[in-house]
Amino acid sequence: MKDTSTRSRILLAALFLTVLVILPTGNRVPAAAEQESTKEAVDATPIVIGVPQYEKFSFAPMMKNAFELAREKINKEGGIKGRPIKLVYADDQAKPKAGEKAVRDLVNNQGAVMLVGGYSSSNTVYMAGMAEYLDRPFLISTAADDRITQRKWKNVYRINPPASGYTQGLEDFFLKTIKPESIAIVYENSPYGTGGALRMMFFCRENGIEIRKILPYHRERTDPAQIQRILSPLKDEPPDVIYMVSYLKDAIAMVREIRAMKIKSLLVGGAGGFTHPDFIAKAGEDANLVLTATLWFPELKYPGIRQYCDEFTDSCGMIPDYHAAEAYSALLVAADALRRADSLRPESIRAALDKTDMITPFGPVRFSSFEKYQRQNNLPTQVLQVINGRLQCVWPRDLASSTFVPPPEWRKSARK
Repeated sequence: MKDTSTRSRILLAALFLTVLVILPTGNRVPAAAEQESTKEAVDATPIVIGVPQYEKFSFAPMMKNAFELAREKINKEGGIKGRPIKLVYADDQAKPKAGEKAVRDLVNNQGAVMLVGGYSSSNTVYMAGMAEYLDRPFLISTAADDRITQRKWKNVYRINPPASGYTQGLEDFFLKTIKPESIAIVYENSPYGTGGALRMMFFCRENGIEIRKILPYHRERTDPAQIQRILSPLKDEPPDVIYMVSYLKDAIAMVREIRAMKIKSLLVGGAGGFTHPDFIAKAGEDANLVLTATLWFPELKYPGIRQYCDEFTDSCGMIPDYHAAEAYSALLVAADALRRADSLRPESIRAALDKTDMITPFGPVRFSSFEKYQRQNNLPTQVLQVINGRLQCVWPRDLASSTFVPPPEWRKSARK
């Protein structure tokens, strides 16, 4: 009887220990649930996109507002597979060495999985080279130097047209509408200005348009006396057209001085500073009837463009120009590629970018190779004119919001 009782106690004790082992104790989470919880925590961490940008550029505030507006939209729509994106900015100072340093910092210290941005051509080509060296995809939004997408860099993509493509719409307008007989080309001598000027030189020579003068200048030296010296050769024998490739400050200064010198030529800008809202505001009456090439304008018929323009204007208090549309759309393209990528490894992001085919407020985006370019988007360009203090599209005709208005004092040779 004693043995039976002992055995019973032993069996009960064993059963009790077994129950203790099987049942969870306290608030302990099962191993599978722990793993799932850890996975969810990792998935909630932001995905970093690096944005090299020089805050002192005239378009920098507009572009940053556009980037942030796009970031808000992307994150509201679920981010990248449930993970929000985080934008980290780095000051590239518009200088090659500083630009390279900014890219290294964004990649090595900030953990950027890719880069978006690039404004100044003179240093973006160096930043693109550093991105290639670090094996990090870089989607250029604005810098126009032709060389950026001609170097066979596998990590470098560009949403905006190269400098040589800026004037395609303008060239068409010249040939089919005003048919100028003579032109002077005035340009700031950065890669952006030089590229735009060279393209216009080739166009004029191919089409028998006399190039009266070619006048380069340093945009750091644009005081009134210096500008007057630059433009003085045009006073005695003004051409039909004065074509200028300039940033905002020098665009305003050039137009003011040409008006003050009473040079009777049609003034035409090669985009850049001529499309900035401050150009009209600061140049005032001198801006009236100036033409400019542009890469985009708010009245285009791309899906989503009206909503984007309204949101940008409400949020930022200004109407966006093409720089803002480029920045906003570039981040949307980056997010689209990251959502489709198999992973955040550079090769996966590149594979997704290669297959990009989408419509953005800036226009269709597909990266392809043509002429000497690789991974380059290809879009048509337009011509705007300042009419009664507002930029109106005058070319192409099917997109025009107004007809071209020739200045009343313009040379007759240009009206044939």
